[in-house]
Amino acid sequence: MPRPEIELFKELDPQALQKKFLNSLIKIQNVGRGSIWIQKKESYVCVEAAGAESENIKGVVLESLVPSIVGWVIENKQMTIAETRSDRRHHREVEEAFAVKSSQILCFPLFLSETEVYGAVQIIDTTPGKTRLNLDREYLETLQNLVDICSIAMGNAILFSTEKKKALYLKSALSRMQTENLIIGQSESFQKSMGLVKSYADTDFHVLITGDSGTGKELVAERLHKRSSRRKKPFLVQNCSAIPETLLESELFGYKKGAFTGATRDRAGLFEAADGGTVFLDEIGDMPMSTQAGLLRVLQKNEIKPLGETKARHIDVRIVAATNKDIKAMIADNSFRQDLYYRLSVLPVHLPPLRERREDIPLLVKHFLETESTKANTKEKKMMPGAMQYLVAYHWPGNIRELENLIRYLMVTTPEESIQAANLPPHFREQLPLTDDPYAVAGIPLSPSDNEFMVDLTGLTWPGLEKTYVNSLLKKHNWNITWAAKASGINRSTFASRMRKLKINRHPTE
Repeated sequence: MPRPEIELFKELDPQALQKKFLNSLIKIQNVGRGSIWIQKKESYVCVEAAGAESENIKGVVLESLVPSIVGWVIENKQMTIAETRSDRRHHREVEEAFAVKSSQILCFPLFLSETEVYGAVQIIDTTPGKTRLNLDREYLETLQNLVDICSIAMGNAILFSTEKKKALYLKSALSRMQTENLIIGQSESFQKSMGLVKSYADTDFHVLITGDSGTGKELVAERLHKRSSRRKKPFLVQNCSAIPETLLESELFGYKKGAFTGATRDRAGLFEAADGGTVFLDEIGDMPMSTQAGLLRVLQKNEIKPLGETKARHIDVRIVAATNKDIKAMIADNSFRQDLYYRLSVLPVHLPPLRERREDIPLLVKHFLETESTKANTKEKKMMPGAMQYLVAYHWPGNIRELENLIRYLMVTTPEESIQAANLPPHFREQLPLTDDPYAVAGIPLSPSDNEFMVDLTGLTWPGLEKTYVNSLLKKHNWNITWAAKASGINRSTFASRMRKLKINRHPTE
């Protein structure tokens, strides 16, 4: 008997291996048809077929509750021979429309191990006289051994392919995680903003994002797009302050050939290119009044008119705008259209500056250290508590962008694995002196003038003592209730409740 298993073992592609295996068995037995079936949950699926009318068999699904020769072999884990005209196990409906029907079927189980069966292979005689199959006992035993060896090879190929797909998926997921910009924060103000973003993503209304420069407005706009029904359509960005006024209108709305000197061809604008998707207009407060009129047309009528065009064109875009300016003040100064503002700010969201979410700074530092070390393929550096105190105390005029750039600087300029306070640029270390306070890493270090515990406690009532204690904690932690509550050893809601009973405002200016 030929030894096809030698060549089969070299094949790792499951589909190619199944095809070679089945064709080898059909050739050995000289029959007209064959098929391979794999068990999938509560059914059996034909994954390969060869011979007469095989195209009508591949892909057929047999339910496990319906009698079939394949099902019997998989369940009983043994070979069988079936006379199709009399065997009740034969599922005749599969061949009902076939011109060439089976007369005798030889079916072997496919073993993954000594006891585990994952499928079955059928060798089918289609001659009316059932003259093709060699059913000699010794021959069948040899054939059984061949099938057992090759079934293990196929099982291994399937497992190899599955693991390979898993590896590719994990690699792709890791690549997405490394390239996708994460939005990180646990502070109450930040989580409130992200809650709005999550609810806005499910709608198709326009969004206005406000916040200082560097707070992550573009990242939020991108998240809105990726979580919306437009996620498979374009997400295009235009910074309204980064382009001259004379060019911004043509960039957004496009132009016709000959519309102006140098317009040698038609050019689609940003809105037309993003049709069906999302347009992010950053620094919308810097958009000139003349361009604002065209943008209002987009918001009101979903149409644009390219420069030099006589007819308007219909478009379908969602606009997410962002600004670090006080738009209401600009409306009062007649530098921003009031009607445009109300059209844009259907769904407003404000991103708090980093100085108002100091408890997020350690999280962001950790994230940027991990990200930059991965990019540089180097061991991750550790930010020491002394250095972290200065970072938490810093006022961060450039917000998250400034923090990210600082981490990049420290990754390059710090040769050691640990980043100490001395490694920070001078202007960080000039902010506040360090203390030995264990909570200072999460808040503002205590200055000498803040030490209000050095008083005669016997002269205070119990409520007065508690009020002094709470006030001192709040001052110590820059009026951050979360960290003051943590320092006191009680949860935030209880701490806030005590503040209300003691008539302590969130901040002395309130």
